[in-house]
Amino acid sequence: MSKRGGSSGRWLERQQRDPFVRRAHQEGNISRAHYKLEQMDQRFRLVGRKTRILELGAAPGGWTRYLSDRAVDGVIIAVDPLPVSAGASVHVLCGMLGEPAVDEALENILGVRGADLVLSDMAPNLSGVRTADQAGSIYLAELALEAADRWLVTGGNLVVKLFQGEGVDKWLMDTKKMFKSVRHVKPEASRPESRELYAVALGKRAMGSQTGV
Repeated sequence: MSKRGGSSGRWLERQQRDPFVRRAHQEGNISRAHYKLEQMDQRFRLVGRKTRILELGAAPGGWTRYLSDRAVDGVIIAVDPLPVSAGASVHVLCGMLGEPAVDEALENILGVRGADLVLSDMAPNLSGVRTADQAGSIYLAELALEAADRWLVTGGNLVVKLFQGEGVDKWLMDTKKMFKSVRHVKPEASRPESRELYAVALGKRAMGSQTGV
């Protein structure tokens, strides 16, 4: 068996053993990612009926479907270069934050009211070079923090996927200047062997009140 074939076989075996993958199939959810957000929402009460949400890295739509079921009278904007499975009420923007068309659409949708919650499940395309992959992860985390700085209302919350490694401590330090509380958590639905964790930043400080700024 080729190395690639062996790797694919191990991945398939792991998927079949994963209780959250099986649960997603049984309950008709797009992916196991649904349960990561569900577990963080249950712990931190992130999503309400009228929450205005900017979701970055939304494809394939696991988080988006969960948000649609919860924020039924809110606003949901899902941003990703790849296709996102979403209901008609969701604003799906094909592209990346920082692209003129995406930023213009965000301005039109969010306007002066902004967002109550910014979510980022963005991850780099893995090259297998750990230092490069980690740098890509931190770049995306910084992009999410910039989105929170621009669009999040005072008192709003931010959730960002991170991978343990170089740059995380500095990113957390910068985030703590902007928010009243920053926690890093690993939901039960996140695989134990994965370096993945999530930063949950609660209570964006009023403009000009950031410590150290």
